[in-house]
Amino acid sequence: MSHDVRNRLSALRREFHRFPEPGWCEFRTTSRIVEELERIDVDEIAVGRDALSSADRMAVPEEPELRFWRERARSNGARESVLDRTADGHTGVVATLAQGKGPTVGLRVDLDAISMYEADEPGHRPADEGFRSEHDGYMHACGHDAHLAIALGTLEAVKHGPFNGTFKLFFQPAEERAGGGKAMAESGHLDDVDYLLAVHVGLDHPTGTVVTGVEKPLAMAHLTATFEGASAHAGRAPNEGANAMQAMATAVQNAYAIPRHRDGETRINVGQVDGGTASNVIAEEVSIHGEVRGETTALMEYARTELERICYAAAEMHDCDVTVRVTSESPRVDSDPELRELLEGVAADVRGVDEVLPSAEFGASEDATFLMQRVQDEGGLATYLIVGTDHPTSHHTPTFDVDEHSLAIGVELLAEAVTELGRRQPVAVRR
Repeated sequence: MSHDVRNRLSALRREFHRFPEPGWCEFRTTSRIVEELERIDVDEIAVGRDALSSADRMAVPEEPELRFWRERARSNGARESVLDRTADGHTGVVATLAQGKGPTVGLRVDLDAISMYEADEPGHRPADEGFRSEHDGYMHACGHDAHLAIALGTLEAVKHGPFNGTFKLFFQPAEERAGGGKAMAESGHLDDVDYLLAVHVGLDHPTGTVVTGVEKPLAMAHLTATFEGASAHAGRAPNEGANAMQAMATAVQNAYAIPRHRDGETRINVGQVDGGTASNVIAEEVSIHGEVRGETTALMEYARTELERICYAAAEMHDCDVTVRVTSESPRVDSDPELRELLEGVAADVRGVDEVLPSAEFGASEDATFLMQRVQDEGGLATYLIVGTDHPTSHHTPTFDVDEHSLAIGVELLAEAVTELGRRQPVAVRR
């Protein structure tokens, strides 16, 4: 990796860290990516609707939220041409670098941030060194800013290296909402990819450790259930109401009583409740926001079906109606052993890597699995790898940060892996 590429990684990561944006609202982030791609001089840049299947987007915010973030991006220097192409929440980019005959290798990274206030007390490095989030209430608390810097650094290293073939970068929006993976997988840009790499930093693996392929990512679905009853005066005529609050409470209580399954792990959580108007009014409308996960896609579907059944039963018990909606989801897909083994060999020779793990259980969910599944269904290989980084606190906490030494490790690992894959045969030839 050239000295220039290595030196730019920290600055890129810190810039993305300062301007976090939630899923489908990554307008400025998309604009900056386009600027970097043009500077690197890639062969094709697909933006917004050209990078996604619009009909397959999930968990898209309402227009007022999209409009707010679009105007904020404009005030933060986003290009008008990019704002036009990402209108109505069509963020994301696919970049293509064509360097002769050979296989097509893909790299997927995510763009979005988390709804969370970033710490500002002394000792939190982004606050101490002047790159704390400038968007109060949102922060890069999961390392996506690092993913973007690593991806752009990898692209530049591959362009100036000995790679033969086509290299595609998938800058995917809305991972935290699990809303963007399917839209990018269904875009058509994955259909010729022979080998796909997806990457994440940290996840409790320290700087110097590389995991070449995760196993058992939990299949997941986000759901909302809106209970509708009839309001009434809580003192004078409570019997005249149909209490949506009671229906909600019954559903939440019984959700946690869904039986575990003999075939594997399941997870159920209701994390948010909205509704009601006053303490002396029988609640007319209450919504819950929850999620289910499963060790397999079938187990996730079992938990989802049970939760839906409970919501309908709770509504009937309290003479209410309920509308249940799946807002987003992702399947379980495992990394391919053949690709993991190749990465083991590459990682062993990367500067700064002192431990290589062939696999690790993920224990969470990721909509990169949609892209992995698409490549595997077409006969290609995919893996989800982890570049270790020291992080002072856990992911999704106000004091999360990354060790920037891991950025160069990630770039060198991925650039060498892409180059090595370029020496292999395309899927069509392998068949």
